[in-house]
Amino acid sequence: MNDDDPLELLALLKNEHRRLDGETELLRLSGNCDQLELARMKKRKLALRDQIEQLSDRIVPDIIA
Repeated sequence: MNDDDPLELLALLKNEHRRLDGETELLRLSGNCDQLELARMKKRKLALRDQIEQLSDRIVPDIIA
């Protein structure tokens, strides 16, 4: 992986967010989920979402024409 490639990093962050989304849903549906672990996963998902938005904004600047 090239650390300088923002598109590659963006794809990795999106994949991680998608993976956590699936894991949280499975944990929630299992019925006997650990609420603390679920909260940690959701917090990590929110942090990833923020990183994705920041990186997306840097890649595609907001140009008002």
